[in-house]
Amino acid sequence: MISAGRLVIESLLLNLGSRDVLSAEEESHLRAIIVKDRYFAAGEDLVSEGSRPAYSTLLLDGFAARYKVMADGSRQITALHVAGDFVDLHAFPIKKMDHGIVALSSCHVAFADHADLKAITERMPHLTRLLWLDTLVDGAIHREWIVAMGRRSKRAHIAHLVCELFVRLQVVKRTRGASFQFPLTQIEMADVLGVSVVHLNKTLQALRREGVFTWENRTITIVDWERLQEIAEFDPGYLSIFREPR
Repeated sequence: MISAGRLVIESLLLNLGSRDVLSAEEESHLRAIIVKDRYFAAGEDLVSEGSRPAYSTLLLDGFAARYKVMADGSRQITALHVAGDFVDLHAFPIKKMDHGIVALSSCHVAFADHADLKAITERMPHLTRLLWLDTLVDGAIHREWIVAMGRRSKRAHIAHLVCELFVRLQVVKRTRGASFQFPLTQIEMADVLGVSVVHLNKTLQALRREGVFTWENRTITIVDWERLQEIAEFDPGYLSIFREPR
């Protein structure tokens, strides 16, 4: 069921505002057009492959994933989304979804009608550039994931993912000290990494022995940030989390 009313979209404002200053008019406009919301249970599709949504979906709270299912039933997760992410902003110009987006936890989402987004592109060039940048950062994350999948060891791949999520969640104030909620199951984590659960477990055990992070009770806690970055060869520059005129 979709409801309407004034929503708390601070996670989006923090996300966009980490890259450039939003004017009061831009912030007010976003609040005015993002007024419909809905809750999804874990396992439900936020957006289905092949659909032609008339709106783009903003994740207010929870974890979601882009995914593709193979003919044999296996699944590859191609992106993780956290609070403050438009999970399908690209659906506005592309129109037809070539992948699905699933809730990995209970998710609270809001919707921006494509007609309202089109009006932004015609009347608010700076806000348009910030939303465009949001999709470009998605592309940068995809490139890092391709590098990780093809060239990093699974040990480095997991370390890089943990570093990336920690930085992204810090921006939207979803970390507590060195910890963040991580609701994925090991099966879902294996789908992210493209490995078997057995291989994932072996790699996680090796990282635990190194004392860089813990993953317990759906929470990841970073124990040694410097060492974790070193293992991952992590450079957050691709996330473009720095303010400059756009």
